[in-house]
Amino acid sequence: QVQLVESGGGLVQPGGSLRLSCAASGSIFSINAMGWYRPAPGKERELVAVITSGGITNYADSVKGRFTISRDNTKNAVYLEMNSLKPEDTAVYYCNANIRKWVATNSYDYWGQGTQVTVSS
Repeated sequence: QVQLVESGGGLVQPGGSLRLSCAASGSIFSINAMGWYRPAPGKERELVAVITSGGITNYADSVKGRFTISRDNTKNAVYLEMNSLKPEDTAVYYCNANIRKWVATNSYDYWGQGTQVTVSS
């Protein structure tokens, strides 16, 4: 079984910062891309930021220059540093990882339970 556990959400004032963490555990052989998503109008979830196993990153236009995604492959973890937060960043943030399990030939997407980020004065 594979599990993703997120932490680091909370309440912050506009202009403030938060750091989200997500750690994968279980029968993991390898992890490809890891990323963060949040709900969006008309979509179940939209991409916030993603990072490949080699460290290549991609961001939603709305967070470029404010958010930074990173990962620690030794810990099977991904992080999202969020700066200059705006009220419109308020959402539940979900961690995603594309994981290949031991004795498996294919990889699959796994999701965390979500962590609430609220930006309000």
